[in-house]
Formats: sequence, structure tokens, C-alpha cells
Amino acid sequence: MNTPFRLDDHTRRPQPLAPPPADYFATLPRQIMARVQPEAAREAALLGWLSALPLPLRTALASVVVLGGFATSFFLSQPAVAPATAVSVAALEAVPRTEMVQYLLATDSRVSLTDLAELPAADHTLTDSFLQASPDELQDALDAQPTDETYL
Repeated sequence: MNTPFRLDDHTRRPQPLAPPPADYFATLPRQIMARVQPEAAREAALLGWLSALPLPLRTALASVVVLGGFATSFFLSQPAVAPATAVSVAALEAVPRTEMVQYLLATDSRVSLTDLAELPAADHTLTDSFLQASPDELQDALDAQPTDETYL
């Protein structure tokens, strides 16, 4: 429980407080500013060259720093793709075709035509060795194909 407080029960100080010195409040702001001044000078020495630049140049410098940081982080975050693909292609070419067929036939997952369609395009220089027909032979082969009249 709180005891009641009465101001009359407490005695006053016998003497009043001493008055402030003469011109105390007039000189107080100057004294405070004199103490704070060295901190501002040290801060200005660090970035003095930046504050000496004109405002448009400071804005351009800030944008160059931000864009440079973005470009650097973008290029450093890119994975090295080219060497890894060259190594994997060379490793696949080293596997004999019969072992590859045996592996695909032995596994439970079957390779469908859609799986093969998702593969990247094959090397077209491979077909040059067994397609050596003249334009006349190709035209004769195309003419020999049966045509359905419903599509014409």
C-alpha cells in the first residue's frame, strides 16, 4: 500500500539556490558550439573532396558507382558454362554406343520420343556423308511419293 505524501510534512531548504553567473545563458550556446566544432571539422576532412564537387557531378558519380557495383555483381555471379559443357560432351562421346543402348534398355525408365525431341539439335555435318544426291535425284524421289488429293 502506498503511504500518502504530503508536501507540508517535508521541510524546505533553508537557503534558496545560488543564482547563475552573469551572462551565463548568453554565453552557453557559444560554449556548446565550440565543443562541437572539432567533430564537424574531422568529418569534413574525410569527405571534403566530395562536397567540393558540384551537385550534378556528385549525382553522376553516385550513379556510376551503383551501376558499376551492379555490373560487377552480375558478372561475378555468372556460372562458367562453356568449360563444363565441353567436358560433359567429351565424356559422353567416349562411351561406346553399345553400352549406351544396353544401359537405356536395362533401366526401368524408358526413353520416349518426347525425351528425344527435347534434346538439342544434332550436328548437321553428320548427314552430309550419307546424303549425296543430286537435285534431279531428289526431285524424282519426291515425285515418286504418293500424294493424297484431299490435301490439295
